[in-house]
Amino acid sequence: MNKRSTLGPVLLLGLLLTPAARAEPPTGVQIEVNFLLGYVEGSRCEFYRNGTWHDSKAAQAHLRDKYKYLAAGNLINTTEQFIDRAATESSLSGQPYEVRCNGGAAVTTKQWLRDELARFRTF
Repeated sequence: MNKRSTLGPVLLLGLLLTPAARAEPPTGVQIEVNFLLGYVEGSRCEFYRNGTWHDSKAAQAHLRDKYKYLAAGNLINTTEQFIDRAATESSLSGQPYEVRCNGGAAVTTKQWLRDELARFRTF
């Protein structure tokens, strides 16, 4: 067997074992998502997920984990995609996420975050 006949399979194996290149979301999206995650954590609101209310710190950690997963799969190109894919509903149950602040009525996190994103963009 010569070197040329073994080189092809070795190169193919190397390509298969090399992780696929992953692009980060655009810088502007990263800035907006990080702002929203900070907003969630600093809100001191309660977040409803899969039948249980969680504090803002736990909600932020959960949303950050979902964001990291989606970003690693190149599934986030806009901040709206982050809201729709990570912060709208449970990936497991399909139940919508809700937020309530200061004893007020619960609203969907989708609308709550879209409203805050619109305010952020006006500045």
